[in-house]
Amino acid sequence: MSHMKPTPLSFVRAEAVALCDFAALCEQKVDPLDYPHCAEVLRNVLIYEASTLHEALRGDPTALMNELHQLFRHGPGVVVIRRAYSDPAVVDRHSQVFEAIFAHEAQQGIAADHFAKAGTNGRIWNSLQKAAVQSPESFIEYYANPLIGLLAKSWLGPHFQTTAQVNVVHPGGQAQQPHRDYHLGFQTVDEVERFPLPLHVLSQYLTLQGAIAHSDMPLETGPTLLLPFSQQYDLGYLAWRRAEFIEYFDRHAVQLPLSKGDMLFFNPALFHAAGTNRTADRQRMANLLQISSAFGKPMETLDRDRMMLALYPTLLKRLEQGELDAQGLEAVIATAADGYSFPTNLDTDPPLRGLAPQTGQQLMLEALTRRQPYETFVEQVRLMRSKRQA
Repeated sequence: MSHMKPTPLSFVRAEAVALCDFAALCEQKVDPLDYPHCAEVLRNVLIYEASTLHEALRGDPTALMNELHQLFRHGPGVVVIRRAYSDPAVVDRHSQVFEAIFAHEAQQGIAADHFAKAGTNGRIWNSLQKAAVQSPESFIEYYANPLIGLLAKSWLGPHFQTTAQVNVVHPGGQAQQPHRDYHLGFQTVDEVERFPLPLHVLSQYLTLQGAIAHSDMPLETGPTLLLPFSQQYDLGYLAWRRAEFIEYFDRHAVQLPLSKGDMLFFNPALFHAAGTNRTADRQRMANLLQISSAFGKPMETLDRDRMMLALYPTLLKRLEQGELDAQGLEAVIATAADGYSFPTNLDTDPPLRGLAPQTGQQLMLEALTRRQPYETFVEQVRLMRSKRQA
């Protein structure tokens, strides 16, 4: 008689997380022999010299890319590239571009952030597009650095898409809450529970997080707090808000000083948080890179606004006549409307509930539930589309 192995659960609740399992992963130690291109290991963070990476790029970088990929998933999940910009003036010139953008946006009263109180930090959303428009020359010399592409390809493969946001922590600025990042890191626990566990793991393969230091970052300025190996905990998207995990992070997270022109890259599932700037007169500036897999986009381009507007009158009529139940309504909306909040323009389409802006599906369901007239819905769709545009 054969004995079948128990089937692992695909859908799990937040109550399934276990700090002991998480801690066992986080208490691993890096073996430097697994990373032959690495210069040193500091507090379980792998440090690479940019010159070593450039040398590998002049030949066949496959071995290095394998090393980096394994680092992000099965290793500590975080890497620092020292002297990624050999000429600090390149970084300084791009900082001047950011300062001009900050000045312009200050006149408009823009101030918003994730995982920190609005106004605590300086934030430029979509710094990539804004910098390209503000100064093409600086943009070209800054993003011509091949190390960004090396790290991105090592984790995501080809055809990745880069976005960027500038973060400035002012003197006295407090640390962020420890968290995971996009995709599932920007969803509520209830929403994360709706995804099967393999999708929790997949989420981290869709993005690479990076940061380029635009100022020297001694420890007192509060460089990013990192918890090596924490990305290996598959239930982490359900765990990072829980008090016992926050406490563990506070006791075990590490910080490394960075110099202007250094790069920091990590798996988006790594528990991390911007640190407290304990200085009285120094601000900390970083350009945060969020690099997305090509697989994060659909195969076809659909005009979902047009679909919603075409379907709305009939859906409204059927609801009013009792010809469509809630389950059928949800199925139609899920087929026709966009159910994801991103990408969007966070300057004009900020999160109103939770961490993500309203989706087309949410907008449509709310309008139908309230039995709003078609003309009202048309205006809401138009407004949603205008808010999401760059």
